[in-house]
Amino acid sequence: MASAFSHGFLAFFLGKAFNYSGWKVLSLGIFCSVLPDIDVIAFKFGIPYAHPFGHRGFTHSIFFAIVLSVTIKVFLFYKEAFFTKKSCYLILFFFLATLSHGVLDAATNGGLGVAFFFPIDNTRYFFTYRPIQVSPIGIKNFLSEWGFRVVLSEIKFVVFPTLFFFLIIYLIKKLFRLDRNI
Repeated sequence: MASAFSHGFLAFFLGKAFNYSGWKVLSLGIFCSVLPDIDVIAFKFGIPYAHPFGHRGFTHSIFFAIVLSVTIKVFLFYKEAFFTKKSCYLILFFFLATLSHGVLDAATNGGLGVAFFFPIDNTRYFFTYRPIQVSPIGIKNFLSEWGFRVVLSEIKFVVFPTLFFFLIIYLIKKLFRLDRNI
């Protein structure tokens, strides 16, 4: 898995690309981006990694991203009518923030892959190009040489590309005056 830091970093800048600036929406986006790793508790219950509800299974799927994003909209933004432009953008942002977790994990060099298509298919997928150093599970393991290598690879393959993408989006918005808030 990529670290929680890069998941949150990507979600924060994704929210900025959507023109969100409020703490509630950005915080929820970051929450969505790190929540899929809640599945590591499956290890404590003896659920194997490759099980559909094991690590990088259900909570890393497209299905989970849809369910979570709609749930957040329905329960935390209930005053906004469901089929408005604002609601659709909120759902899309939370969906992409959640899905970004599996995308980053599929670009790591460790683990068993990501079950993107659960519940239809439990096959685990990786991308062909997997440059991100897989992050260790647990704070103690992260504060090691391995964790340092993870941070360096995430700066190179997550932070810099995210900042570059955000800069391009910012320039396009300024050029075409698309800087109005959603």
